[in-house]
Amino acid sequence: MQIRASKEELAERMPRYRKRVRIMWMTFIAAVLAVAFLFIGLSFSDLPKTSELDNEVPETASQIFSKDGAVLGRFYVENRVPVEFEDLNEHVVNALIATEDERFYKHSGIDFKGTARMFAYAGTRGGASTITQQLAKLYFTGTSSKNKFQRGVQKLKEWVIAVRLERQYTKEEILAKYLNKFDFLYSGHGIRAAAETYFGKDQSELRPEEAAMLVGMLKNPSVYNPKRDPEKAKKRREVVLKQMVRNKLITKAEYDEFRTIPVDISGFKRRDHNDGLAQYFRVELGKEVRNILRQKEYYDPATGEARDMYRDGLKIYTTIDTAMQRIAEEQMIKHMADLQEKFEKHWKGKDTWEYVEPDPEDFNPEKSKLKELEIRAKTMERYVRRSERYEKMRNAQLSGILSDMAKKVKGLKTRDADIERMLAEDKEKGSIKRMRRAGSFSREMEADYLTAMKTPEWKKLKGAWYNFQKDVEKAFAKPVKMRVFSYETESMEVDTVMSPTDSIKYLNNFLQMGSMAVDPVTGEVKMWVGGINHRWFQYDHVTSSRQVGSTFKPFIYSTAIGLQGMSPCFQVLDQAYTLFPGEGNFNLLKEWTPKNSDNKYSGDRLTLREGLRKSKNTVSVYLMKQLGDTDPVRGLIHNMGIDSTTQYANGRYRVPKQPSIALGATDLTVKEMVGAYTTFANGGVYTKPYFISKIADRNGVVIYENTPETRVAYNERHNYVMVEMLRYSGALQGALKSDVGGKTGTTNSHVDGWFMGITPNLVVGTWVGGEDRWTRFRTITMGQGARLAKPFFKNFMLEVEADENIALDTKKRFTRPRGDLGIELDCTAYEQQNGDLPTDNEGDEFDDGFGDQVLPPLDSTKKRPIAEQGFGDEIDF
Repeated sequence: MQIRASKEELAERMPRYRKRVRIMWMTFIAAVLAVAFLFIGLSFSDLPKTSELDNEVPETASQIFSKDGAVLGRFYVENRVPVEFEDLNEHVVNALIATEDERFYKHSGIDFKGTARMFAYAGTRGGASTITQQLAKLYFTGTSSKNKFQRGVQKLKEWVIAVRLERQYTKEEILAKYLNKFDFLYSGHGIRAAAETYFGKDQSELRPEEAAMLVGMLKNPSVYNPKRDPEKAKKRREVVLKQMVRNKLITKAEYDEFRTIPVDISGFKRRDHNDGLAQYFRVELGKEVRNILRQKEYYDPATGEARDMYRDGLKIYTTIDTAMQRIAEEQMIKHMADLQEKFEKHWKGKDTWEYVEPDPEDFNPEKSKLKELEIRAKTMERYVRRSERYEKMRNAQLSGILSDMAKKVKGLKTRDADIERMLAEDKEKGSIKRMRRAGSFSREMEADYLTAMKTPEWKKLKGAWYNFQKDVEKAFAKPVKMRVFSYETESMEVDTVMSPTDSIKYLNNFLQMGSMAVDPVTGEVKMWVGGINHRWFQYDHVTSSRQVGSTFKPFIYSTAIGLQGMSPCFQVLDQAYTLFPGEGNFNLLKEWTPKNSDNKYSGDRLTLREGLRKSKNTVSVYLMKQLGDTDPVRGLIHNMGIDSTTQYANGRYRVPKQPSIALGATDLTVKEMVGAYTTFANGGVYTKPYFISKIADRNGVVIYENTPETRVAYNERHNYVMVEMLRYSGALQGALKSDVGGKTGTTNSHVDGWFMGITPNLVVGTWVGGEDRWTRFRTITMGQGARLAKPFFKNFMLEVEADENIALDTKKRFTRPRGDLGIELDCTAYEQQNGDLPTDNEGDEFDDGFGDQVLPPLDSTKKRPIAEQGFGDEIDF
């Protein structure tokens, strides 16, 4: 039975009830006031200024543009290129607003309705963060704290900043900033990079279901990542599509269609610097851009500091022609894959690292062989020690001891070379002093070594070092699963099992290429191929110095024509010529009688044009003998862009002051040779190659612009005579539509193969060879420049001529200067003027390398290291 409370009891309870209600209201009001005061307080606190967003732009990739406006690649720490709102994909914007902030255009940074709903349902229904708040979090407040109070304060800060952002920026700017800032993982910084990474397309090309998937990742890019968990990504995509239906951005029929489409990320590829065209070029471009930005005249005036090409969103405009570059890379792969197949058949059953070709003139071939094998063993040791596997083992086994030793001896270097110097001293006292006296290191380093050897750690290091070396030997001899380079697959990689040592031999057995094309009139670099695959072989062979062989001979001929007015029809007897000590200005210590590469002399009288085409050493030596000095040649090439004043660390000139340069006994780069040959293709005017047209900042303001460099290097009449000789020497007239000339080169033992090709539109220099000098063909038939390099030039030019997008002017011809050249080019007329002309020995068109033997030393007391190799490979002069 229910008993009702009496009036007295009710009266007694009322004050208590009202008191509780009053307390509740007071608590609520106090809370609201507290939040309000905190909100106001935060507004005046040291919060970041939203106006900083105008200056504080997220790290933005610098873009590299080709001559024709294509994006070749980017330099970045974060792969981010901002997209303006008007360029944003409509589906992305619609999906974003529908899913993350339906009332985006109705609130001023804080969605109070959404916030109230969050409180009402204790956060179980609907999110309270607007897009503006999420932008505030991305830029200013960072990840959420685990502490509830701190999380609450952080949320209030986001509210304050969001309100400020809404006052500072338009809704469209906020949307764009948010999508450009968000990290979608896998180097997908911002919506543009995300679209490229996950779908292999520009964000403007995204379909609705693709846009929905990327927007779905905004909730948590790790959890709803299609690469990591396609099923979760699909379910999240469905949520986004439902929201788009709810907001009438797509129809129910479209929703039913889109939701059934499988998540397709077949175009997924994590972007890095090895992607796209011109990978070798982009590395060299980066070096040049850094050099430019270091100059104070290009500093950012706003900060007074050097600009950062990885973060400042620069626009770098280059001279590269994407069509030419693509053709060059395609033809390189075809040519080099075919050449590699021949190379492997040629060496079948033999080890390039063990085979040493005997020298018939060597009085002690066994000793020479042992010395050569020792050099190769040292080379292998260097390769091993450069490997990531070796570094990991070294850190694991030695880093602790080395760190303790370095603490006791400040400034002590603990590289492998330093340890081995101390071991040598331990084995034979006085070794370190002898090395220091030889100039290997300073007195300070000598003192550090000797001090370190007195510490207790030295004894530990010795034992650990020997054990480490044994472990390395075992590890590098044990076959393991690995991935290596191969021409056999589309990805240029193949999985296999081999020992790390064998993998080093395998990879270093691949022939390499360096090739560059330049417009001889403007100096613009049109294509650049630095090697066969940048992911596996980073060494750039356009900028590395290699012996040039007979491609240097046109400079000898040019000097003779310029100084002595010789005609291409001038005759030279193919016989031995000797330069004697005291003769001319050669400063020889002993007689020098170079041979043709086949050790034969025909005894025929050869015209200069025949001598150049057949690369006869005898003709080049005869011309050098007539010149009586190397300085005229060195002066000419200096005018043609090859700095003949450059010296090595030991004081020796890079282009020696010795008559052996007549045979190409000098190391130069493809880039230098192409630059020099622009003189021939441009009427005697040298044009310096360049590849950066201009650099603009993120706002498009040009901060650097290249100024082309040209100079008259050679008399135009004499130059035309040389062009006629190169036409004959190149043996390609009729094979191409273009007017064409060229010269091949092959160095001693067929180590380097060259072809320098000229047309009125392009100069193309190509080198082919191995990373190591024993990676070569053993016969001149296979190893000459006509086989290694010339076919690439021909095929490249044929494709360039056929490409309508390039529109090469194949009718353009080398221009003959007006008036009398002063030198007879017609050998029949020359015969009438100067007597009988010998029978025209046309010879083999591919006899381009037969005269390219690099000769023995002029001064056996001096050694010249092959530039940039560092493998102990020395040629005596």
